[in-house]
Amino acid sequence: MSVPDLASLHALGPSQQPDYPDRAAVDVAVARLRTLPPLVFAGECDELTEKLADVAHGKAFLLQGGDCAETFAGATADNVRNKLRVLLQMAVVLTYAASVPVVKVGRLAGQYAKPRSSNSETREGVTLPAYRGDAVNGFDFTEAARTPDPQRLIEAYHSSASTLNLVRAFVTGGYADLRQVHTWNTDFVSTSPAGRRYEQIANEIDRAMRFMSAIGADPDEFHRVDFHTCHEALVLEYEHALTRIDSRTGNPYDVSGHFVWIGERTHELDGAHVELLSHVHNPIGVKVGPASTADDLIALAGKLNPDNRAGRLTFISRMGAGRIADSLPPLVDKVTAAGIEVAWVCDPMHGNTFESSTGYKTRRFEDVISEVQGFFDVHRSLGTWPGGIHVELTGDDVTECVGGGEPVTEIDLNSRYESVCDPRLNRVQSLELAFLVAEMLRTA
Repeated sequence: MSVPDLASLHALGPSQQPDYPDRAAVDVAVARLRTLPPLVFAGECDELTEKLADVAHGKAFLLQGGDCAETFAGATADNVRNKLRVLLQMAVVLTYAASVPVVKVGRLAGQYAKPRSSNSETREGVTLPAYRGDAVNGFDFTEAARTPDPQRLIEAYHSSASTLNLVRAFVTGGYADLRQVHTWNTDFVSTSPAGRRYEQIANEIDRAMRFMSAIGADPDEFHRVDFHTCHEALVLEYEHALTRIDSRTGNPYDVSGHFVWIGERTHELDGAHVELLSHVHNPIGVKVGPASTADDLIALAGKLNPDNRAGRLTFISRMGAGRIADSLPPLVDKVTAAGIEVAWVCDPMHGNTFESSTGYKTRRFEDVISEVQGFFDVHRSLGTWPGGIHVELTGDDVTECVGGGEPVTEIDLNSRYESVCDPRLNRVQSLELAFLVAEMLRTA
């Protein structure tokens, strides 16, 4: 299968693309990217597709989580370890408490570009290009930083490679060993209600592990975990340059990440992003907002997954807590009636953003929980499977979302607000979410 060239994709008028001042420099950067090794391998993508087929069939649950927007400065061992730790903690809670396999996919090693509602930003009478992620331009509000630079695509590749190296080392080098699960959260378990609940489960798992050891059982699954990566396939130059032909099958794969998704702002049926991803063999997702119709989704499924292969396509709903009960049922009902193989996943973050009284973009933890509960309620009423959650989170003790068991107030937001784009759940809020979702899964 061939892949359309960049010129034909740009002829479709793609939105949310950088306005590069020097096209010749873009060509140089793209040419360099085409020579670099793949970040992931086609076989790994196929393995994830198989796991997502189980999600689509109600046999597994998908946990996607990580930064809203990764930064080059954040690609450190400590940051990667902390994000991985909270995702593994959440997965253990979900697996043990709900007795369902959890497919773990990190929003990392590629989430360096962001769509924006405006092309520009104005401060004190000065207007500059909007920050579109470190893969495009810098966060500092200066003309030099905000001018899109194609060399940043090269840096995004190298930062992704470094992050992937760390992730692979952690998940295979003993850090994810289930026998060590009770040591992962000792630094906050004594002061956090969610942490104390986690300690109880960790102790139960520890006892179960000692029993397994006593009878001589020691499978590989106790010592390592399967972990994949995902990001929004936004900047066409980057994704196209990292689309390669698999030597085993002759099929194209986007080797920038295992799972790539198309955002709500770029999922036009005849658009460039849908066209490009319709040709690659990765598992792919589509963000679905309240403006989407069932006919839209059926048409997208026909374009992106014409063979109706389970595990290939995931619809990620982002409705908002106040809209999900009305907006989601007709979509799920009609898509299911059409016989479409798809995993349904809830993004409870993007529909619940507001500006606090102190001027920070934030989200209420209670709204996040409410949207997830609404997602489960819809699927329960229709007899379909609530396949997963897609969450912006961090492994650090930030103060970006308000509420939770250890409540962050609007006054607290300025103490550790570190996101360069959207607010993320902190470690404790993420773990609390996992417990609440596990309880929902028991009755799903």
